[in-house]
Amino acid sequence: MPLPLPADPAFDRFVEVWLKLLDEEEDGACVVVVEGDRDRLSVRRLGWTGPVVAVHGGRTLSRTAHQLARGRRKTIVLTDWDTEGGHLAHRLKEFLEAESVELDLGYRQRLARILRGELVHVEGLYGWARRHAEATGRSLDTLLDGRPGSPERLATG
Repeated sequence: MPLPLPADPAFDRFVEVWLKLLDEEEDGACVVVVEGDRDRLSVRRLGWTGPVVAVHGGRTLSRTAHQLARGRRKTIVLTDWDTEGGHLAHRLKEFLEAESVELDLGYRQRLARILRGELVHVEGLYGWARRHAEATGRSLDTLLDGRPGSPERLATG
């Protein structure tokens, strides 16, 4: 008889939070802000099909914030959970609040609590989620299956 697979409350909370994040894109009125291209890829591989803006994309932070403000979309900040990521989130908040843009730092905060220092870079989020899913005998692809941005569709980036 096979041994039962371990429960993973952190992973279960991650899935719950991430599926809520994915629900945010349904009306097309949200943009996710990350630090770089590898972060963008990780978010895409986890099923986000809406706009993703990388702050390290060759523009100044103020110019990026100005472009976000012109789009008038809700902005979900998912910068890394390290000192630099916290600094970027704080600076974006200052810029975007001045432009009256709806800003959401809640997902970043909830994910930080779930990860508890186990992971500090958004680029590793997809790998972390896949490993935790497999450790509990589940498939990350199955958990996200049926969503417009399922990992199979986005495997090429």
